[in-house]
Amino acid sequence: MEIKGKVAIVTGASAGIGLATAKLLSKLGAKLALVARSQNILEDLAKELPDAIAIAADISKPKKVEQMVKQTYEHFGQIDILVNNAGQGYDAPIEKTDAKMFGYLFDLDVLGPVVAIREAVPIMRKQGGGAIVNVSSGTALMQLPEMGIYSSLKAALAQISLTANKELKDDHISVSVVYPYITSTDFEKNTIRGAVQTEPEQSESAREAWVKADTPEHVSELIMQCIKTGEAEVFAYDWMKKPRKDSF
Repeated sequence: MEIKGKVAIVTGASAGIGLATAKLLSKLGAKLALVARSQNILEDLAKELPDAIAIAADISKPKKVEQMVKQTYEHFGQIDILVNNAGQGYDAPIEKTDAKMFGYLFDLDVLGPVVAIREAVPIMRKQGGGAIVNVSSGTALMQLPEMGIYSSLKAALAQISLTANKELKDDHISVSVVYPYITSTDFEKNTIRGAVQTEPEQSESAREAWVKADTPEHVSELIMQCIKTGEAEVFAYDWMKKPRKDSF
């Protein structure tokens, strides 16, 4: 897809990967609906970027997601690109998982993107096509202690993306999933720690990995790759790829 002149929704646009993605899309000529919970931050960003509007919305609330898509369409008259980036981490052993917190994170990390897709697809279909990108995580491909809940939610989002990719192919709507690796953002700082009350001490290898963390701008380039090519999966690194069956 050619990005110039297209209308794009970016969730989690106030910081990190979402912010970098919004800026790159704007640089490439897209019109933007900037979505996050931080109204003031979004309004300041919308003043910086041409053809941008700020929409404060909690993606864990389906009605707010519906209103966000509706508001974007009413303002711009079209929706060509949807980047589902908003999300939050959770560190806790499986046996100590808080059910209420799991429900909230499911709504934010999985249900919110699904509702956004559901609302955007009819608009894209009517227009003759579109591009949807869901930001998963490298943890969806791993089994890491105390990250089972978060990784399972990101794995669910990836599976939904790959299935939607097949379902919407004939409508010329690409659905892609991006798997970032360790990225230099405030994600870890904002992770909910559950039964883990303090940030765990990092091993030497973990500290080295964080020193080499990818920039948000690197991930935003991967998102642009999805939009432009319509690839079903884009990985931060080739070693993250694993053979998969896609049929019985």
